[in-house]
Amino acid sequence: MLTSFYPVLGSHDVAAARDFYTRHFGFEVTFEADWYVSLRRTDAPQYELALLDFTHPTVPAAYRKPVQGMLLNFEVDDVDAEHQRLVGEAGLTEELTLRSEEFGQRHFIVAAPDGVLIDVITNIPPAGDYVEQFAPGIAEQPSS
Repeated sequence: MLTSFYPVLGSHDVAAARDFYTRHFGFEVTFEADWYVSLRRTDAPQYELALLDFTHPTVPAAYRKPVQGMLLNFEVDDVDAEHQRLVGEAGLTEELTLRSEEFGQRHFIVAAPDGVLIDVITNIPPAGDYVEQFAPGIAEQPSS
């Protein structure tokens, strides 16, 4: 039986990544070593994230590479307010500007340390051909 599931991101700078996720996304540190940090949300402890020095010997040698091509989706109630908080107030750089998409998202993207992309999303009703691509009842549900 699966008891937990969370991503572990290979990082160049575990401390900088820790600071990013705790400062901007409300994670707290649950374990910390110089090479590994476990994070979780206090308001939703099922949301976990770990950061790992990609050169650590627990990683098989052939796989000791920093994370590449990773996109984390953070669904929120009010993407416009999060945009104001993260881009307007905290000064994070948009990698994708705030926009509404026909496939059912209003979102923007910022980059975390090591190039991990954070896609901040509020689900909106899909439009056009996208409506039919959702399973029955899914497109009408509010974001989680």
